[in-house]
Amino acid sequence: MAGRRTLTIIKPDAFGAGNAGNIVALLEKQGFAVKAARVMHMTTAQAGAFYEVHAARPFYGELVEFMTSGPCMPLILEKDDAVASLRTAIGATDPAEAAEGTVRKLYAESKGKNAIHASDSDENAAREARFFFAEADVIA
Repeated sequence: MAGRRTLTIIKPDAFGAGNAGNIVALLEKQGFAVKAARVMHMTTAQAGAFYEVHAARPFYGELVEFMTSGPCMPLILEKDDAVASLRTAIGATDPAEAAEGTVRKLYAESKGKNAIHASDSDENAAREARFFFAEADVIA
């Protein structure tokens, strides 16, 4: 998966607002191919485990609560230099600072309700993809 694949999650705010399709379409227009997708409602245990790396940070509890507030949509995306390309496509965490045309500029409500998660490294992309998808769930 290194280099060509990454994980993203369309978060409950964007999914609940009916923007999942718009976000996927925007990413596909930017050259990403969807290799796996699912819709789910994370439990507190799942969200806590997924964001465990942030457990000591002050926003952890709020993040877990937000990610369990409604359905979300994890996806594995493929493109050359996928991690960096996706992070550019989604924009800054704070939509007020995000570049025009990015996912967060278009669909995020706030820094906390920022529409989308993106892996920050090839290693985390692989780990995060395994969290949501079995190998058989991913198209070659």
